[in-house]
Amino acid sequence: MSSLAPSLASPTHTKQIRTSFTTQASSAFKIYANHEQKFNNKSTSQQLQVSVEKTTNSLFRRREAIGLGLSFTSLLDFLGQKVAVAAEATAPCEFTTTPSGLAFCDKVVGFGPEASKGQLIKAHYTGKPENGKVFDSSYNRGKPLTFRIGVEESGGEFLQVIKGWDQGILGGDGVPPMLAGGKRTLKLPPQLGYGMRGAGCKGGSCIIPPDSVLLFDVEFIGKA
Repeated sequence: MSSLAPSLASPTHTKQIRTSFTTQASSAFKIYANHEQKFNNKSTSQQLQVSVEKTTNSLFRRREAIGLGLSFTSLLDFLGQKVAVAAEATAPCEFTTTPSGLAFCDKVVGFGPEASKGQLIKAHYTGKPENGKVFDSSYNRGKPLTFRIGVEESGGEFLQVIKGWDQGILGGDGVPPMLAGGKRTLKLPPQLGYGMRGAGCKGGSCIIPPDSVLLFDVEFIGKA
């Protein structure tokens, strides 16, 4: 035993013990560090997954809210159009009479460009005497009328319209020009309509009697 004690306490053996302990401690520390890193990575991954889920849910809710808002807006637009159509059908037309004798009432103010003199345009219309039945309607034919506006002689295949239409669509003499998409009722005295001759006369009978005051509901569609 006395010979063993000095060998255990020798500097060389002590250095070996210290080296062994240091190696084991370093290995244990690395193992701990690896476990801690794996734990942290797992925790970070879980946190990232939770963050992504929260963001996705938030975006989904915002998309649903936007979709609901758009649907609600579309519904309001649809209802607004229905109300506008109902108002157009039921509201009394208050005429404004101009110096030429033409009277007009805007039922719908358009949103597009106005017509220019000599331009080829399209319009729907319904015409009737002031106290009579409808004598013509482009709606019944399912096709708008195409004509040149504001010309004395149209020539070619397109029609020339009566003076009341020229003034009622182009404007002038106290009448504002119609805009594309607009709807206007025109009340024409005989001198701006078919005058003393009337129209569609045959065998002493006329579709439009002479000296008739005429009412036209005109929808200006736009350039042809």
